[in-house]
Amino acid sequence: MKTNKQRIWQTTILATLFLATCIGGCKKDDYKEVPGLCPEVVSTNPPKNAVLVPLTTQVITAKFNEKMDPATFSQASFTVDGVLTKASIPGTVDYVVADSSIRFTTSSRLAIGTTYTCTVKAGVKDLKGNALQVDYVWAFSTGPIVVPIVTANIPANLATNVLLNTPVSATFSIAMDAATINSTTFTLTHGATAVAGTVAYNGLIATFAPAANLLPNTVYTGTITSGAMNTDGTPMQVNYTWTFTTGTPPTVSSTDPANIAANVILNKIIRANFSVAMDPTTITATTFTLKQGATSIAGTVSYTGLRASFIPSSPLALNTVYTATITSGVKNAAGMSMVSDYVWTFTTINLLTPAVTLTDPVNNAANVALNKIITATFNMPMDGATILLPLTFTIKAGATTLPGVVTYNALTSMATFTPNAGLATNTTYTATITSAARNLAGTAIAGNYVWNFSTAAVIIPPVVGIDLGSADQYGIIAGVGISNNAGASVINDMDVGIYPGARSSVTGFPPATVVNGAIFAADDLAPPGVPAMLLQAKTDLTNAYLAAEGATAPAPQTVSGDQGGKTLAPGIYKSTSTLLIQNGDLTLDAQGDANAVWIFQVASAFTTVGGAGGDVILAGGAQAKNVFWQTGSSATIGDYTSFQGNVLALQSITMGAYSTAVGRMLARNGSVVMTSTNTINKP
Repeated sequence: MKTNKQRIWQTTILATLFLATCIGGCKKDDYKEVPGLCPEVVSTNPPKNAVLVPLTTQVITAKFNEKMDPATFSQASFTVDGVLTKASIPGTVDYVVADSSIRFTTSSRLAIGTTYTCTVKAGVKDLKGNALQVDYVWAFSTGPIVVPIVTANIPANLATNVLLNTPVSATFSIAMDAATINSTTFTLTHGATAVAGTVAYNGLIATFAPAANLLPNTVYTGTITSGAMNTDGTPMQVNYTWTFTTGTPPTVSSTDPANIAANVILNKIIRANFSVAMDPTTITATTFTLKQGATSIAGTVSYTGLRASFIPSSPLALNTVYTATITSGVKNAAGMSMVSDYVWTFTTINLLTPAVTLTDPVNNAANVALNKIITATFNMPMDGATILLPLTFTIKAGATTLPGVVTYNALTSMATFTPNAGLATNTTYTATITSAARNLAGTAIAGNYVWNFSTAAVIIPPVVGIDLGSADQYGIIAGVGISNNAGASVINDMDVGIYPGARSSVTGFPPATVVNGAIFAADDLAPPGVPAMLLQAKTDLTNAYLAAEGATAPAPQTVSGDQGGKTLAPGIYKSTSTLLIQNGDLTLDAQGDANAVWIFQVASAFTTVGGAGGDVILAGGAQAKNVFWQTGSSATIGDYTSFQGNVLALQSITMGAYSTAVGRMLARNGSVVMTSTNTINKP
């Protein structure tokens, strides 16, 4: 039996023999018994059992726990095999001293959906001659094939009214190889013509930036070809195309004064009429200017309807050339700018002698209203005191002087004669401005200015307005449907109602909104009484429609076709078929009577055509609440129309894009359709 001293001695001898053996090279059994004395693989890239490894991975590494002897490494020391092929893939092997790793660099891209087995062969040694005892083996796999697609594009497919400076972009489903997103694989064309531009790629989005603004009212086609590849080299399977149409930029359609106009009066308000409705916030003193040479003229700028106005702060100078400019900074309601600045010039009057340039009524006017106020406008600022002298501005019937009050407006250079009582029927009057009228320099008009007008033969009774009853609170009433197809339309200070239609038939709210009002439908359960309220409103609408249709006092005047460019006094106007407002605006002149009423009896369809004409203009104190358009079928308020009055339609009503109305859209049986960004204001 061994003593403790003998056992300690035996263990010391065995340990010494083992260490001596490892110094000469680790053996497999030794490695198992005393780990840490021989080299080991401590990490790999890709890691063991990694999945979805990118196909672009070309360098595969295994890192040791210590510095290795490069002389013991060879091409056979590191192999990478495809599981399916069971054959080593081609590549080169080297040792990286800096991080103690063996590196395999592939000669080609990895395959899709493939598992690879990597082997570092036993026998490579560290700097002390110790060898890797067993092969180190691990595996990883690449991902399946993923075909890239375009998931979104700007502008959207079939978009219309696209701004001319819009960048064009496409969003991909996965990351793409930026080198394949270029002017060959991403193109923009109109017809067969390619658009010049630059292509960029960032994130998942490819962008085409045209070198210049796109053409107006043009169909464009964007294309991403199958040459576009993802980062794994997988191309799109088919070309992706989409189309969109640009809008029509606004233009200045006319100006007052006209370009190169001469003899412009000194108190002139400079105006520009646009082809379409504009964004009022862009019509400012910066975008609408007036200059005399390089000197800017002070003034205020306003916009209403389709018209921008520049009112100089003081009268213009005599015999002077002025330049007015509307810059390309102005935009239409859709946000589209004018293509370029619009510039025109005019010259002020070069005569020192004042003169009457305009009268109302005009010379030899007939059927003048009995409550008419008579005015005369001069070509330059006048000395108001001379206008107010007795007998300077007179109205006579034969030898009898009509009593009245004379006033003078220095801003407009207008003299006004207001009779103390109404004019007589069937009477010819003579108006006179005498040479006592003088300008600010003391120069008198060249001679008496005389004109004549006559009143109607009989007293025409005023038109009685239409009582809307409870329908008065609604900006829209429809029978079967109310829709807002696009844009942020708005109904101000009135309700919206549908009867007998259900709430589900009211669509597009939002983006449409009702400000200071509410939407009511026949199937509303709350608040209590809504169906009964709507039935009463529909009944009142029907009664108003029938009253307008049957109005006969005073006798209706027959009209037909296009009413554009006309000026109509209060009355009843009857069309036995359709009625149109197209070539010019229709002006409704109240002639100073704020209670004046117009009733239009249209047997069939009623249509306005916006743009260069088609608006309804109120003058002489006329109010939209007193204008009624009774339509025997349906009504269409054209694109960009500025409309006034209450539409009472038997069937449906359609408001074209960007049209506005001061009034109501009341359809007895059909629907009311707002096409795009419409406005209805309470009259």
